[in-house]
Order: sequence, then C-alpha cells, then structure tokens
Amino acid sequence: MTVAAESAASLVQSVDWLAIAPPTIAAVVGLLVLVADLFVGDGKKALLGWVSVAGLAAAALALLPLLDDDRSTFCLTGGGTHACSYTADRFTLVIQLLVLGGALLAALLSMSTLKDAKGSKGELPEGEFWFLLLSSAAGAALLPASRDLATLVVALEVASLPAFALVGLRRGDKRSSEAALKFFLSSVTATAVSLMGVSFVYASTGTLHLTEIAAELQDVDGQLHTLAQTGVALTLVGFAFKVAAVPFHFWVPDTYVGAPLPVAAYLSVVGKAVGFTGLILVTVVAFPSYADVWGPALAVLAALTMTAGNVAALRQQATRAYSAVRLLAWSSVGQAGYLLVPIAAAGYADDDAAAEKAIGSTVAYALMYAAVNLGAFAVAALVGRAQRLNRVSDYRGLYARSPLAALVLAFFLLCLAGLPPGIIGLFAKVTVFSAAVDAGLGWLAVVMAVNVVIALFYYLQWTALLFRAPEGEPVRHRVPAPLTAAIALTAILGIALSGAPQLVLRFSDTGLF
Repeated sequence: MTVAAESAASLVQSVDWLAIAPPTIAAVVGLLVLVADLFVGDGKKALLGWVSVAGLAAAALALLPLLDDDRSTFCLTGGGTHACSYTADRFTLVIQLLVLGGALLAALLSMSTLKDAKGSKGELPEGEFWFLLLSSAAGAALLPASRDLATLVVALEVASLPAFALVGLRRGDKRSSEAALKFFLSSVTATAVSLMGVSFVYASTGTLHLTEIAAELQDVDGQLHTLAQTGVALTLVGFAFKVAAVPFHFWVPDTYVGAPLPVAAYLSVVGKAVGFTGLILVTVVAFPSYADVWGPALAVLAALTMTAGNVAALRQQATRAYSAVRLLAWSSVGQAGYLLVPIAAAGYADDDAAAEKAIGSTVAYALMYAAVNLGAFAVAALVGRAQRLNRVSDYRGLYARSPLAALVLAFFLLCLAGLPPGIIGLFAKVTVFSAAVDAGLGWLAVVMAVNVVIALFYYLQWTALLFRAPEGEPVRHRVPAPLTAAIALTAILGIALSGAPQLVLRFSDTGLF
C-alpha cells in the first residue's frame, strides 16, 4: 500500500472498548492509585496495594468476554485496504493473560516487600511503586495486540520506561541506582536501534501495519532493497536487546540483583514476554519474506544465549557467597535461549500451519516458565526476609525451617530443569525439541540437549541443598498472607499443569495466521 493510499484511508470509526479493556483497566487503576496516594495516610498505604491487585485481577477477568471471537479496532478502511492497529485474537489473549497474571503475582510479592522496607534505608514509596507497576503492566498488555510498528514501539516503551524507575526506586541504595542506569542505557540503545530499523522499513514500504508490510516487502523496488534489508536487520537487533539474547544480555544479572526482588521477578517473566511477543510479531507477521535471513540468525542467537546463560550460572558455583537472585538471572538468560528456538524454527516452516505450531511451542514454554519462575522468586522472597543477602548457601536446610517452601522450591527447580515430577517443564522442553527437529535444525536440538545437561547440575545442586542438615538451630518465620498466596498460586498452577500438560499446548494455539 502506498503512502497516498494510506493517507486517504478513513480513520473515522467507533472504538471497541471491550477489545481494549484489559490494558485500559490496568492504566486507569494506575492513575487512580497515583491520585489516591495524595490523600491516603501513611498508616493506610497498604490499601493501595490491594487496589492494585484488584485492578490487575479485573484486567485479567476482562479477557473472558473476548474468548468467543476475534475483535479489532483502530482500523484503516477505504483506499482498497483494511488494516487494524489493535487486534484481540487468540495470540493476544494468551499473552495478555501471561503478562497480567505475572504482574498480579509480582504485586502480591511486592506487598510484603514494601511492608518490610518501610522505615528502613531502602524504603520504597508505595504510591509511585504501584503506579509504575500498573503502567508497565498496561503497556505489556497492549503490546501483543499491536498490529502496526508505531503502536508496537509505543507499547514497548510504555512497558519499559516505568520498569527503569521500578529498578531504581529504592531510596538510598547505590546498587539499585546502578542497576537502573545499566538497564536504562541498554534499553535506550535497543529502542534507538529499533526506531532506526522501523524508519527504514517504513521508507521502503510506505506503511506501518504489519500485514501490509509483509505484502509490500515481497515486491520492494530494487533501489530500496538494501534499505529494506537494513531496516529488517536493525529491528531484529533492537528486539534481541529486549529479550536479553547474547551478546545483548550483559545488563540482566546486575539489574536483577540491584532491583527490589518483586521487580526482578516481574522483569524475568513480564519483561521477557514483552520482548518475545514483539519479536514474534515482527518476524512471522511483518517479515515472513525475510525468513531465510532471520531464521538462521535467531537459531544462532538461541544457541549462543542458552549456552552463555547456563555456563555463567554454572560458574556461579565457584564462590560460596553467590546470590540466589543472580543465579536465577543467569538461568533466565539460558531459558531465553530455549524460547528463541521455536521462533527460529518458524523461519524454516514450509507453510503457515507449521509456523503457527512452532510459535505455539514458544508460547507454551513461556507459560510454563512464567508459572515456575515466579514461584521460585516467591520462595526467594520468603528466604530474603530472614537472609538479607539471599545467597544460595542461605537455602541450606530450608526443609527443616519451612518444609512446604522447600518442597515447592524443589518442584519449581525440577520444572526448570525438565525433570519429573516437574512434568510441565519436561513437556515444554520436549515441544521445543520437537519444533527444532521438525524444522530440520538437528544441530540446534543437540546444542539444547547439551545445555539441558549443564543446567541439571546447578538446578540439582540447589535442590539438594534444601534438604541438607542446617547449620545451627533452624529459625521459623511468619509468612505474610500475600506472599503465601503467591507461593500457593504458582505451586497449584505448576502441579495442575504437570498433571495435564497437554492443556498448555492446546491453550497456546495462537491463531496468528
């Protein structure tokens, strides 16, 4: 579609408020919390947390009326074309459930963290915290519905900008400020690269809508071919930063360790989901004609990312005082490599059905990872209440202090490792293996198998530490209700999915094509 045709298209239409309800609810509740913070006394600030949790729950419930039919709004009509900027299809709803559910669990973790930090040097301002969390969640919920590059970039920044502030929000903490600065600089670089790529793509195609870009890229004028190729490459590089793919992963460990623990949990799941969703949309929807370029590139990135993450996590064993959060950070880098595998496989697909199956494998793995990784962070938050440094050595004898927490953490670690009884983790890894083999990427399946073995060592070592004899007399601590709820919800979800893992694959049927 030409620029003239797009400018002639009619933008006059009614807004489908039901379709945009999930991100809108999160954004409106965020604004209400910010205003309410001005009038609520210090002794009642906890109410803001419960309002935020209720708002995220309401946003998630707003997905239910959208299950029956695909809905689109902000559409261009006329000029012989029909393209929409916002589409609530099956893919959108699955990812929105993931990010809103992840934000809800992070909010539950945050309530006890905010209460414990009150009056201390690292105190967190509650009103600002909840506003930033809800704003970021609104952007994250908007992104999977974005079907043009402008909306995609705006959603990405709405999700990212509040996250910078969340990382550095702890008052008087130099480590937190340093983490926020590293996160900010890396993300700004990614955004700049992405925007340059988007501008090149627009210059060569004359449109920002993903489906229109896909059509125009198949017949780009010869003089603009190099510009289009450069735009595609730069856009992909920008999103590689967002998903923490090697060599753009350097910010992850320090950011996770310096951030408040619930924010690290939020970034590890919701932040990662945002990056991978954007990557899926620009590759399989906007740039399918360049699959011979981005398919092999993502396959190499997947191999490098999973290897770098798992080897770095393994090297953490060399020091006794290594942080549990840092280990989870490197683990998340390794898991990002597994998530990249099916997206790369989609580039080798012979038809839309094969590509959709591959993308479904990524979504299924992301759902599993979200549940068990948030659960692991929830138990880490529990241990961190008594052990401020939160070293892996602090988990020795956790079974003697808190048997249920130790059993739940062991289950989560086994899920991440892909071992029984964590059947959902094993099932998710098998689907990723299957996607690689079906695409003819046998070498990548071998690399993944080697990395699974590497990861087994540090996951099992941590698991064994939970059941060793404690050093000194075990001390039991009272667990706050929100933290108990977060651990219980993730445990129930993980156990239920391990009992019926096929439900994940059915639910992750994306319907993108």
